[in-house]
Amino acid sequence: MTRPQLAEARRVRAAELFGQGCSSVEIARVLEVSDESVRRWKRLWEEGGTPALRRRPATGRPPKLDDGQVEQVRAALEQGAQVHGFEADLWTLERVGVVVQRVAGVSLSRASVWRLLTGRLGWSLQRPERRAVERDESEIARWIAHEWPRIKKGR
Repeated sequence: MTRPQLAEARRVRAAELFGQGCSSVEIARVLEVSDESVRRWKRLWEEGGTPALRRRPATGRPPKLDDGQVEQVRAALEQGAQVHGFEADLWTLERVGVVVQRVAGVSLSRASVWRLLTGRLGWSLQRPERRAVERDESEIARWIAHEWPRIKKGR
């Protein structure tokens, strides 16, 4: 269960205990919450019953993308950037915004794209490691195995 669901379950359990006549101190001990929380829940319960202790929908502006659109965007992003016509297989906020526009028909700001990626998709910032084109891994391994011990002995 998510944290909000656990909190709601705790409040509903408190309502059951209120109905059984348990004291606030006893409920606080059983549910491992503060006495003040139990007193606040009891006031709400007395005014509106158990429904008053249930979660309410989030207030504010609804998201521009519904869950189905978010899943379409996820599937499109997982195909890779090159599939969507970008030169390098690398995602930037601007590129993701373009794909969201193509797939869902919704224009998002950079900040909204960031919230989509980190909040709703659960992605995190990944930066490619910069490496020289001329880098020779076998030569580096040889140097570490043979030259570095020789240099280190000379100290």
